[in-house]
Amino acid sequence: MATVNLTGASKEDAATVFGVLRAAFPTDRPSDDVPQEQAGDDHSAVWSAEFEPARERILTDPIPLEGSVSATLQGGYVAVDQLFEALSAAFAVDHWGAASGDQEKEVDLRLSSKR
Repeated sequence: MATVNLTGASKEDAATVFGVLRAAFPTDRPSDDVPQEQAGDDHSAVWSAEFEPARERILTDPIPLEGSVSATLQGGYVAVDQLFEALSAAFAVDHWGAASGDQEKEVDLRLSSKR
């Protein structure tokens, strides 16, 4: 299991990123669950979902985003690597940083449309 947190994105871009991951891996969210913004909220939104990467996944073509999206992937080494591969197939990915532990790692990314 790995957690994906998205920030700095419109709700549409967050839905696009989660849609790519949902098509490739099982998630803790129902299929009709889409990011929602809170009315009158001046804080930056953080959208979060958990995914269970498996060896078999659906490959995706590049998908456009309106802007860029900050993503943090956190979980087991294999799970995070598989999420990274799926995101790399659909989006341009800039690797911003990583932290590793005994059982888990965290990776910070910036996603944008492939050119």
